[in-house]
Amino acid sequence: MESILSGIKSPADVKSLTIPQLGELAAEIRERLIVGVSRTGGHIGPNLGVVELTLAMHYVFDTPRDSFVFDVSHQAYVHKLLTGRNEQFDTIRQPGGLNGFMLRTESEHDSYGAGHAGTALSAALGMAVARDLAGGKEHVVALAGDAAFTNGISFEALNNIASQTRRLIVVLNDNAWSIDKNVGAIAEYLHKIVTNPTVAGLHDRAVDLLERFGGKAARHVARKAEEAAKGLIGPGMLFEEFGLSYYGPLDGHNLPLLIETFKFLKQQNKPVVLHAITQKGRGFQPALEKQKKFHGLGPYDPATGETKPTGQKTYSEIFAETLVKLANENEKVIAITAAMPNGTALDLFRPHHPRRYFDVGIAEEHAVIFAAGMASKGLKPFCAIYSTFLQRAFDPIVHDVCLQDLPVVFCMDRGGLSGDDGPTHHGLFDISYLRGIPNIIHMVPKDEDELADMMYTAMLHPGPSAIRYPRGTGPGVAIKEQPQALEIGVAEVIQDGQDVAVFGLGAMLPEAMRLAAILQKEGFSVAVVNPRFAKPVDRACIEKYGRRCGLLVTLEDHVLAGGFGSAVLEAVSEQELGVPVVRVGWPDQFIEHGKVELLRQKYGLTAEAALEKMRPYLAALESGRMVAR
Repeated sequence: MESILSGIKSPADVKSLTIPQLGELAAEIRERLIVGVSRTGGHIGPNLGVVELTLAMHYVFDTPRDSFVFDVSHQAYVHKLLTGRNEQFDTIRQPGGLNGFMLRTESEHDSYGAGHAGTALSAALGMAVARDLAGGKEHVVALAGDAAFTNGISFEALNNIASQTRRLIVVLNDNAWSIDKNVGAIAEYLHKIVTNPTVAGLHDRAVDLLERFGGKAARHVARKAEEAAKGLIGPGMLFEEFGLSYYGPLDGHNLPLLIETFKFLKQQNKPVVLHAITQKGRGFQPALEKQKKFHGLGPYDPATGETKPTGQKTYSEIFAETLVKLANENEKVIAITAAMPNGTALDLFRPHHPRRYFDVGIAEEHAVIFAAGMASKGLKPFCAIYSTFLQRAFDPIVHDVCLQDLPVVFCMDRGGLSGDDGPTHHGLFDISYLRGIPNIIHMVPKDEDELADMMYTAMLHPGPSAIRYPRGTGPGVAIKEQPQALEIGVAEVIQDGQDVAVFGLGAMLPEAMRLAAILQKEGFSVAVVNPRFAKPVDRACIEKYGRRCGLLVTLEDHVLAGGFGSAVLEAVSEQELGVPVVRVGWPDQFIEHGKVELLRQKYGLTAEAALEKMRPYLAALESGRMVAR
């Protein structure tokens, strides 16, 4: 017998189903998710939690005419299955396959792309206002998790919604988790709503009436629930104070109730919030038992949820373990994360120094200024934020940290390509966006031991500093018992040479060594340099090899525009060295998702590709040698 899901080619097919068939489809979707993501890896927990919500939205609304805006959009897998991408689903996060997030170029049903939290409400409001200006009647629905409301952008949008549009539907998907358990006043506030006995009783009555008499009675109770909710906290609910009518909380897995509620909200000529309670990982016991792990992970056994052990510590784990050691020796060391204790491995730090660990929620700007305030009082904050997420806090880095020359340490996980997560998560811009700011130093380790040395150096440094390190494991170098302080702005010469000098920054040092080996086989004398510092670059080292060698080469896991190679070019120009510089790095475009090794080959971040770029200069070097002979 053919499955219902296999017959879903577009949202129109969803609308043709009966309510019992929708329930069967929900079960099939969960099975498809569990088995499919087990092969590719991905965000399984969030998607299992929004199956019924997404089904109800597609049953009531009409994409692409109506627009769905998913906050973060890592929970859009169900949406992809219902919009003609079921047959491609096994390619998700694979090279050339479906993206793990919403992507406007992938489908007309993906109205807005996103990979960072807090953007849905602002984008949806922009769409709604554009619709209003054009005199349109279509609907805009923003689906945002409760964690997104810890982000300041969400509140900036809430401040404007009621004054700028008459029709917008916001769905608050409340599962009490982002990746780790949600923290702060907003999480507590939503918990109070959910556990209020008046609201719970009205919710139960709505379900009972719906089952007995249909949607009209349920809508009546929904109105009563709204009236009761308004009086729960002070003069009115938080959302009511912002001018949005609040409905809920409703069971986010009750399909009939969700459908009737969406039909009711579709008729409202005012901005509304629907508060839906969902269970992250619903239908898959391992995901329910290990919420953090199953937020997003690599391939796993779909029967047991077991994953293969890596066998080697990641850079994130080395960072956390080193920070524990530093904090043991220095009571001023503080750890700060923006809702990513698991991703940055600071959950390993928390048990050792709970009073010096701070999770501020998805609020990167606040995290940086919070750290600046601590540093102004003599503390040493280590602010662990992914490279791509730290972009959001650029102004606080400039205005609050660097302008005041405060000793905040930015530990930028995922510095470089972030593989399967794709362009929203690739950390390819941090050298460029930090290098132009006065006072800050920027370090890039070649291995795990050097990461520990750089953290120790940053702890001792009296001003701002940043360290970028890759996702996943490194070379597997053992960590010294006691880290050593590095001399600021001084590179490490791995091997000396006379003809060509190759500067391999951080994770690109092994490729630099491979390039040197190839050149040496061709008869060239090659120096290899571990730069260590993207800012300040070692000008003395650059001058030494710029005057001695006939060619300098830079390799970096970063965009070429404004990156480390650009810094070397600037030093060469300022010192009037006249030596050619070949730069190897990512081009001036957003890089798609895929395996790191394959993407490096495609875009020329390999020794072989570097060699081809060098050929004209090597020919000149060879010619000069022959003349000298």
